[in-house]
Amino acid sequence: MEYIKITIDGMELTAAKGQTILEIATRNGIDIPTLCNDERVKPYGACGLCVVEAEGNPKLMRACATTAADGMKIHTTSDRIIQARKMALELIMSDHSGDCRGPCTLNCPAGTDCQSYVNAIGRGEYLEGLKIIREKIPLPGSVGRICPHPCETACRRNLVDKPVSICALKRFASDEDYKNDEPYIPPVAPETGKKICVIGAGVAGLSVAYFLRMKGHEVNILEAMPENGGMFRYGIPNYRLPKDLLDKEIGIIEKMSVTIKNNVFVGKDVTLEQLRKENDAVVIAIGAWKDSPLRCPGEDTYPVIGGCQLLADIGLGKRPDLGKNVAIVGGGNTAMDACRTAVRLGAENVYIIYRRTRDEMPAEDSEIDEAIEEGVQFKFLTNPAELIGEDGKLTAIKLQVMELGEPDASGRRSPVPVEGKFETLPVDSVIAAIGHVLRPEGFEELEKSPKGNIEAGMYSFRTSEDGVFAIGEATNKGASIAIEAIAEAGHSAAQIDAYLNKSTSFYHEPFFSEKKVSEKDLEDRPKIDRHPVPHRPLSEAKHDFDEYSLGYSAEEAEAEAKRCLECGCADYKECTLIRRAREYQIHPERLEGDIHTSYKEQALEIIERDQGKCLLCGLCVRICEEQAKQGILGLVGRGFNTVIKPEFRDPETIKVCRDCGLCVDACPTGALKLL
Repeated sequence: MEYIKITIDGMELTAAKGQTILEIATRNGIDIPTLCNDERVKPYGACGLCVVEAEGNPKLMRACATTAADGMKIHTTSDRIIQARKMALELIMSDHSGDCRGPCTLNCPAGTDCQSYVNAIGRGEYLEGLKIIREKIPLPGSVGRICPHPCETACRRNLVDKPVSICALKRFASDEDYKNDEPYIPPVAPETGKKICVIGAGVAGLSVAYFLRMKGHEVNILEAMPENGGMFRYGIPNYRLPKDLLDKEIGIIEKMSVTIKNNVFVGKDVTLEQLRKENDAVVIAIGAWKDSPLRCPGEDTYPVIGGCQLLADIGLGKRPDLGKNVAIVGGGNTAMDACRTAVRLGAENVYIIYRRTRDEMPAEDSEIDEAIEEGVQFKFLTNPAELIGEDGKLTAIKLQVMELGEPDASGRRSPVPVEGKFETLPVDSVIAAIGHVLRPEGFEELEKSPKGNIEAGMYSFRTSEDGVFAIGEATNKGASIAIEAIAEAGHSAAQIDAYLNKSTSFYHEPFFSEKKVSEKDLEDRPKIDRHPVPHRPLSEAKHDFDEYSLGYSAEEAEAEAKRCLECGCADYKECTLIRRAREYQIHPERLEGDIHTSYKEQALEIIERDQGKCLLCGLCVRICEEQAKQGILGLVGRGFNTVIKPEFRDPETIKVCRDCGLCVDACPTGALKLL
């Protein structure tokens, strides 16, 4: 055999004569991207990704179709090569209408693979579903009970009837696992020898500890409260989130060898500086526990109970006497928890004071509906103007009547006072549930935002002190929903791991291909009623703190899971196209023009072809012709109108395709799927 010498990126290589540049590079571990190349068939050069430069040649050449010559000096990366590859990818993706991920996953802050775990439950594979959930969510049973489920808001089933109960299915998979004597414990990587202290055993703290422990780091948590869980324990009533369930969730994290020490106050029992010296990294996840004041006359005279304080007292086993008439100011989920708690504490008249209308309320519709059913009275378009009392005792609240003006920065219409119009309510206590902020004691040395929260890098999560990171409600923008805190924990764990390994980790918003779908596109789908989640009668549940929702049975869960439309691509994890698109950080939206009609065909009965995902690389045609020796697939048409179609030649074609499947295996984008 005759050999040649070739240099690729400064590496001198010896190769057999007749090999292509791509073959030589691949055999020597040099990555040159390609979509249309397959060693089983002849080179085609359709995708244009494998372009390289040869010294002395002014033109870029396709590595898959260029035979190497002796003495060649090849470069696989340069500004010109990168721009050419980006343009090739952008042209492909500008005409690509497949879904990488379903809208449910794209709308989940934590990026949970909702479609996969829902489908696993539909198949009766509950443990498999739970394992998928636990890749992104350390507290699935808790989140499955309290999450406002933005995944369901985005669910494409909304265009047919009602969204899939994704959140309730998450709870189901978790509850099923906890029925076992030995619930699933996620695997932990080999020990790294690195030690991390997490301050706070709330949602963010427990989650970042979970993700860091999975990476093999030693993690210890310090918690100021006597028990763990943060707002999950002290901010959400038992009727929504049972604390014995929360204990099981935290127990899984502890079984991963995460240690937790309670009743430890930073700034009192230990200083932040001490923790920095004793650990390789420190993560602050202390939450925001200080209730925002009402800022109205009389507040300094007549005590106002904070919403967080009320719920924390309940979590500590206290039963405060609120009196018969209770007003809760606020429109979020904390306000809903507070008003429903007041009902359970025996209040006869419970009011929600909210300065906008129901349409603008941030609380969940289900929470509002249940509060109304429990007898809570909603006073919309009102705002506290003054607290009134006699002999030092609160007796009434004066309300300013409001009306909606122009939208504010959040997009909601701003409430403005109606001059001279007031209303007075007799009350025994007032609860302020209008927000909560950081308690800074113990963390004075850290830089703070104008709102008083800890300043931390948006993507790095680094604070002003080296080796100290901060996440969750204590940072930058402040309070948010639990799933966003979990998402931050996952992202920050990657950044902290990079810091510990003295490497650099840059965050780039991942690129996804998203398909535009209308009601017309789904009009052929049968309407299937959403299975309601069983619950106790509210007439009974409002008298105690036992769990209200009962959860799905196995039969109900599987039936509900089967309503999923399976929007996301089944080949997403193996898709070469999306991997390269992210690698080169493409922006196909800048290329406008005609695109191919997207449709699915099942002409071969056992193979489904999605035109929207096809990039006309021709690989399936060549595999069918050169490897399968069938020639069943072919390119039809010319120029822009070219498509790939099957050709029926005899009754045996379907059987041949069923037994083969080489084209499906070779497709780089998931455009072909075995049925």
